[in-house]
Amino acid sequence: MIEIIPAIDLIEGKCVRLTQGDYGQKTIYNENPLEVALQFQDAGLRRLHLVDLDGAKAKKVVNWKVLEKIASKTSLQVDFGGGVQSDEDLKAVFESGAKQATGGSIAVKNPEVFLNWLSVYGGEKIILGADAKKEKVAVSGWEEGTEIWVYDFVENYVDKGVKYTISTDVAKDGLLQGPSFDLYKNLQDKCPDLKIIASGGISGLGDVEKLAEMNIYGVIIGKAIYENRIKLTDLQHFLN
Repeated sequence: MIEIIPAIDLIEGKCVRLTQGDYGQKTIYNENPLEVALQFQDAGLRRLHLVDLDGAKAKKVVNWKVLEKIASKTSLQVDFGGGVQSDEDLKAVFESGAKQATGGSIAVKNPEVFLNWLSVYGGEKIILGADAKKEKVAVSGWEEGTEIWVYDFVENYVDKGVKYTISTDVAKDGLLQGPSFDLYKNLQDKCPDLKIIASGGISGLGDVEKLAEMNIYGVIIGKAIYENRIKLTDLQHFLN
């Protein structure tokens, strides 16, 4: 059974969505992220993907107070990403109540730090962020491209203890046109034991069902929920 993970993206403490990672294409859905998180909890969802978009830009965690509020006032297991760039950031994220933290840019730009996190906290708590533009790794809130093949990047870290990856095809994100099934299939082929969390482009329940059939570990759903393409009640049959 696929893990259903709703997403809350934060700018200035508000629940927003971007299109293709473009800060200029921003929609505010709710001024109160806790309210949204409580709706997810009431629907029986157990997890939450919380992204600090201000942090991704600032290269340090900014919205940790929102994390603290959601973690203390809901039972959701939060994975937190965006701006986690230093040991201090990571410590603050876990102390604020996150169960897992995602490192993406840091794993590209400062692998020694990321590998140290893996050895200190373990592969159950540290998620590798592997976002791709045309199958090459994108970092810093997707504002920077690299020449690194995403499959080699992920495989290298799996060899070093990574158990989870969240992978977004930037070209698909926020467009409600379906996720990059090929990206996830290729990652599966390369790293069969990796717990892959698909993110970006989910347009309806059919996409979730197809990912479940592929035995993808988890799926992050954002805009499709906010735009009522997927109702929270529709997700009940994925909850075991």
